[in-house]
Amino acid sequence: MSINHWPKAERPREKLLEKGAQYLSDAELLAIFLRTGIKGKTAVDLGRELLNNFGSLRKIIEASANAFCQTVGLGLAKYVQLQASFEIAARCMSESLKYHDILHNPNDAYQYLMARLQHYPHEVFACLFLDNANRLIVFEELFHGTIDSATVHPRTVITHALKHNAAAVILAHNHPSGNTEPSLADKQLTQRLKEALDLIDVHVLDHIIIGDGAITSFAQRGLLL
Repeated sequence: MSINHWPKAERPREKLLEKGAQYLSDAELLAIFLRTGIKGKTAVDLGRELLNNFGSLRKIIEASANAFCQTVGLGLAKYVQLQASFEIAARCMSESLKYHDILHNPNDAYQYLMARLQHYPHEVFACLFLDNANRLIVFEELFHGTIDSATVHPRTVITHALKHNAAAVILAHNHPSGNTEPSLADKQLTQRLKEALDLIDVHVLDHIIIGDGAITSFAQRGLLL
């Protein structure tokens, strides 16, 4: 049965307009994005099929174009639209960080970094460069590594901090394993970068490790000596 023939209260679009997007299931949100179904399947059915195939919304976004298009009824146009939608959401999060002191609401920074870094299959080291009011100037991915390591050069971090006239930085990298526990190498790297950046009067406010839906904050752990 077509969604148009469903009771009004059960239609995803009408439910969103009446109650808000937060009341929709993952499949219903995907149905609104997909807009139409195919013969024998509604858009909600296609949304459920995507979730069954990939396991979660995040896994759908992380899927390759080829894997995404394996679902009958979906093609490159939908894949491109989905990736663009995700980038729009990430940029909206970035904009909010540019107008507020990150330290007053660190969860915004955590969510932003998770969106940016958790999908990588290899380690990526990045920085949030901040002004003297702890507002975001720019986010940059500086080093890409292998499945379990990345070579980080303090000189490069310093160069970028000076280029952006940053007063402070938040360091970040992902652990593809999903485990956010800091390694000895993570702790040693943080100390090296902190000492190097102190020489140019740029403060390291935190080092955040991103895992599978989780983070570890050096500042919260008391690991910034």
